[in-house]
Amino acid sequence: MTGPVKQRPRSRDLLLSAEARLEGFLSELAGLVAIDSGSYSPAGVNRVADWTAGRLSALGFAVERVTPGGAAGGTTGDVLIGRRPGRLTARDGGRRVLLAAHMDTVFADGTAASRPFTLQGPLAHGPGVSDDKGGLLAGLTALDVLREAGVDEYAEIVFLATPDEEIGSPASRPVTERAARGAHFALALECARENGDLVIARKGVADLLLTVTGRAAHSGIEPERGANAALTAAHLVVALQALNGRWEDVTVNVGVVRAGTRTNIVCPEAELRVEIRSATASGIARARAAIEETAARPRVPGTSVVVEQLDLCPPMEDTGTAHRMMAHARALGAELGLDLGATATGGVGDANIIAGVGVPVLDGLGPVGGADHSPEEWLDTTSVPARVALLAALVATLGDARHG
Repeated sequence: MTGPVKQRPRSRDLLLSAEARLEGFLSELAGLVAIDSGSYSPAGVNRVADWTAGRLSALGFAVERVTPGGAAGGTTGDVLIGRRPGRLTARDGGRRVLLAAHMDTVFADGTAASRPFTLQGPLAHGPGVSDDKGGLLAGLTALDVLREAGVDEYAEIVFLATPDEEIGSPASRPVTERAARGAHFALALECARENGDLVIARKGVADLLLTVTGRAAHSGIEPERGANAALTAAHLVVALQALNGRWEDVTVNVGVVRAGTRTNIVCPEAELRVEIRSATASGIARARAAIEETAARPRVPGTSVVVEQLDLCPPMEDTGTAHRMMAHARALGAELGLDLGATATGGVGDANIIAGVGVPVLDGLGPVGGADHSPEEWLDTTSVPARVALLAALVATLGDARHG
């Protein structure tokens, strides 16, 4: 049995606590940005993991550290899963809330030294300052705010930090799926859009390989004996690009075409690498079916086409539950002086993987930032306290179903 329902922490108190941590936040952010942690720099990513694990342990989390195996083993850093149980059970109304951030950036070793952390007025600059070191740190700071407020009315808080989000999470995906299963809600810590919007939906992506097989022949002596795979590939490019516009919010892109080895040989083999993006799983399925149907009828006699799906990142779909989470965030934001909007994006992230196992997700819960993946990347430091307070309030209220 649990005691009586505690009054949820006042948003104003959470904001004051977050404001008191801003100076420390900026100091820690400078330290994180000073670490080169590109996706293919496992030693650098693991330095960020060491620091993150220490922070989680100090907050009372049991930390599991997973070194990815398989083909990706050794090429990325480790995955962290921190867990802290609350005092509620599911029967009491306790909920499991997952927070997700990533530790890698898109930048090569040496970038942190050549373009170090700087403050120019309210804007912080540096590699990964917005994507996603600012979001990672905001999540940890929000947990510290909740610890100080004595909030423990939840079933469990799970904190996930991945090492390879910027390259599609090939190593961490199974760990992310395992950590997400059983969560009632997930809050992804990519930074908010430049206008402050949260992200309510992300497109999913399917990567396909189309291999065209023809028949080689001497192009000068007996070209009629050949079957030109390059010509079939050319017809496919036109046909597949023409699929754009057939369905709302589905795009098809032929991004890579390869064919042939010599000009005096009728081309015997070609390949196309194709990307499908859609806001829904059904949209991806429809586009793939159309591609397979087109491939089954090659335009050049004697050629054939095999379609293979190389990868699938599920969409983070715009659902009723997501809208209810957004309405809840908007109400909490209003208490903090924030007028929050919601947006959908074509980009993918770990939020897609979490949504793919059936967990409702709200993304963009880090501070406001922009120009990600570029030398101009920035984070608005004035947005930090309110966004940290919003995140803390969301964890506190989503974790306890008795708050409605």
